[in-house]
Amino acid sequence: MVTMRKTGVLWMVICLVMVLAGIGWAGQNGMRYSIMVTKFENRSGWHGHWDLGDAWGAVLTDSLNATGRFIVLGEKDMRREAMAEQDLAASGRTAGGGKQVVTGQMTPAQLLVKGDITHFDPGTSGGKGGIGFGGIRIGAGGGTSEINAVMYIIDSSTGQVLASKKCYGKVTKKGLSVGISKGGFSGNVGGFKKTNAGKAVEKAVDEGVAYLISMLDEIPWTGDVIMVKGQKVYINRGAREGVTEGRVFQVGQLTTIRDPNTGEILDQEVETSGKIRVTKVKEKLSICEITEGSVQKGMTVSLAQ
Repeated sequence: MVTMRKTGVLWMVICLVMVLAGIGWAGQNGMRYSIMVTKFENRSGWHGHWDLGDAWGAVLTDSLNATGRFIVLGEKDMRREAMAEQDLAASGRTAGGGKQVVTGQMTPAQLLVKGDITHFDPGTSGGKGGIGFGGIRIGAGGGTSEINAVMYIIDSSTGQVLASKKCYGKVTKKGLSVGISKGGFSGNVGGFKKTNAGKAVEKAVDEGVAYLISMLDEIPWTGDVIMVKGQKVYINRGAREGVTEGRVFQVGQLTTIRDPNTGEILDQEVETSGKIRVTKVKEKLSICEITEGSVQKGMTVSLAQ
């Protein structure tokens, strides 16, 4: 019985590793999506000396990056700082020489992840007594940390919620306990994950990330034709997005149907006019050949049916 229990636990661990690594279960045939985490709102009623939304966002960004399934862009505040740096470079007030920051080179996000933290209990025993250092306190008692959150996956081009997931994490530490003391989360994700609160957040985040990966087959993957030279077609997707030589895409004109009163996007469909096969892959673009029909600059690229 002990052997069977150990085997069962081992199998669950293997499955979890495969989900988080995206091995063999890749949605959309292994294609990668650019994704950005926006700040999660703390609606739990809990307030302390550290920002719960920042901690959740940092752990989620780290977990998404670890899967290898996404092109993880900086969080909104990071991109704002990058754009500010671009604006400064464009103003002519920076010193010449060396590599200059150029405007218009921000990678657009295909998907956005945002949400609300609805309940949080960091556990209190770790913050009393014991020894504290770097915002983390090790105490002599045990404690339970618990968190609930709702995660939304949003299409950045339409603002439509594609999927949502309620995430839950709970960690009970008996004996020696680790908690958050004054100063709390300071951007050190590794250190935060060693705390009871951090472990609970990580558990809930991993549940949400696994769900997001399982939904990728339901989320259309697209690109654009950026140049056509004879039979050569250049698209703005490359090795970074999981494109490989020999892959076939269908190409067509994207039609967007909007509500005439509100301007809301009601539906989008691609009327296929041709097919292309990838002959050369670079980091951020691919060169293809036309195998069927006609292709023009500006057309939408999608996976062949």
